[in-house]
Amino acid sequence: MNWMNVEEMIRRAETPLFWVGAFTVASLALWLLYRLISGFRIWVWGNGQLLSPKLGKWAVVTGATDGIGKSYAEELARRGFAMMLISRSQDKLDDVAKSLEEQYKVETRTIAVDFGKTDIYPKIEAGLAGLEIGVLVNNVGVSYPYPEYYLHIPDLDNFITNMINVNMTSVCQMTRIVLPRMADRSKGVILNISSASGMYPLPLLTVYSATKAFVDFFSRGLQEEYRRQGIIIQSVLPFFVATKMTRIRKPTLDKPTPERYVAAEVTTVGLQSQTNGYFPHAVMGWVTTKLVPTNIVIFLGARMNRLQRTGYLQRRKLREQRNGASLKSD
Repeated sequence: MNWMNVEEMIRRAETPLFWVGAFTVASLALWLLYRLISGFRIWVWGNGQLLSPKLGKWAVVTGATDGIGKSYAEELARRGFAMMLISRSQDKLDDVAKSLEEQYKVETRTIAVDFGKTDIYPKIEAGLAGLEIGVLVNNVGVSYPYPEYYLHIPDLDNFITNMINVNMTSVCQMTRIVLPRMADRSKGVILNISSASGMYPLPLLTVYSATKAFVDFFSRGLQEEYRRQGIIIQSVLPFFVATKMTRIRKPTLDKPTPERYVAAEVTTVGLQSQTNGYFPHAVMGWVTTKLVPTNIVIFLGARMNRLQRTGYLQRRKLREQRNGASLKSD
């Protein structure tokens, strides 16, 4: 009797279970289809025509003389923007400006300031006064000379102040200067260059990682505040790019040249408010944030940085020994 009751219950449950299973499979299929279409839209089709002087005549790039910043300046000049370049070295600024003028026939201006200081912004405001700015790239940044434990960082007090001023204060202040006029015109793009290091804590680069997490949160919060006014504020989180800052000399598929990275990243503007900017980096970002537990990512990051720290200190010790031997022989 009991067995017959169980069979009857199973028969009655067959139809509901079938529809639950069918719904689950259909939902998963639709989700996968959506992800495929979204991925195609972002990484294949792209949104490459959005960044144009229709947004405003001028583009402003901070940290514009090397690496990713210089590549953004070149890409935006290629698209016809007049370029305002802001960086520390006037000589380097003049070289980049001359190159852009000769290659792309665009107007350029420069402002030489040290973003490690906080008294520079009146000078920047004066230099930007009256300009119709369509794009701002907050790229300027500084990292550690080598991975190090927090309390072992040389000249820690000044190190903290400089990194906060360059990586965080610059983003807030440049946005304060440029955003009001964008909001008045209901159009404009701000690209804030964060880092994949800001996606999770990165031991031995802890302060850098934290400042880049700030840039990411700041960008995404402002995007929600101002998107209804026609402003795009994008958080850009690259993994390794072959630049002077990363000390990577040989580009690879997952460590592209800054030119290759920027060419890919600009096609995501308007499609992603938070982006890794480059398809291999997007895959790496998905793996490290969705697939692998955060604690494991932190552990592996710490292990990698400890190895890099050990290698750097050993090479420095060898250099000091060679220099000492050379002095003795002299």
